[in-house]
Amino acid sequence: MKPMVEIIDLHKSFGKVEVLKGINLQVKPGSVTSILGPSGSGKSTMLRCINHLEQPTGGAVKVNGDYVGYTRKGDVLSEISGKALAKQRAGIGMVFQRFDLYAHKTALENIIEGPLRVLGQSRSAATDEAMALLERVGLRNRARAYPAQLSGGQQQRVAIARALAMKPKVMLFDEPTSALDPELVGEVLAVMKEVAASGMTMLVVTHEIAFAREVSSEVVFMADGYIVEQGDPNLVLRKPSHPRTQDFLSRVL
Repeated sequence: MKPMVEIIDLHKSFGKVEVLKGINLQVKPGSVTSILGPSGSGKSTMLRCINHLEQPTGGAVKVNGDYVGYTRKGDVLSEISGKALAKQRAGIGMVFQRFDLYAHKTALENIIEGPLRVLGQSRSAATDEAMALLERVGLRNRARAYPAQLSGGQQQRVAIARALAMKPKVMLFDEPTSALDPELVGEVLAVMKEVAASGMTMLVVTHEIAFAREVSSEVVFMADGYIVEQGDPNLVLRKPSHPRTQDFLSRVL
């Protein structure tokens, strides 16, 4: 079975600061990979390289067998056009720490924007699917509400529905609960668990250790721009072998 996501010797620098120092990772179709690690370890940067929001300094990323952001001719990778990149990104959903909803659009309007503009769906089809997604995330009755009228947890659930509306092959979550009040975290995690149970391939940067243990197929621990440990959640989270992982988990558990 070929990987749904393959990260190959990925490097990323910002000026003289090397944030990713040679990441290699394969993610199986339908799996959930939780990415843990201290701040500054490169977790979010790695995630942003997967959909080319950050352009790698070296190495490459493949999704469903295709290079992201590039086309390969022989041994040479050449950048693709902006239009082609937008088409690739449509298949890679992303949910951010901050919800990034359009403030002047309702929940429903936020969700149908991509299907209308990028997928070319009719308004009636996009609306029907958006309402079904709002039902799925428990917000059908809030379709006409604007982001300012929604709680943080509700906004994040709309953001998940918006990403799912693009029918992605992969979903990326960048600390999706870190900006939420503690009492709102559970409602977002419940939606994420349902998405995982549907068979979606997911990569999740998170500090929610219980979620990582319960839902993940694999846990990846990053530190200092490297993957220092990865494997079965029960092994990595209960009996970590690397001192950095041991130290990190001793602080957060």
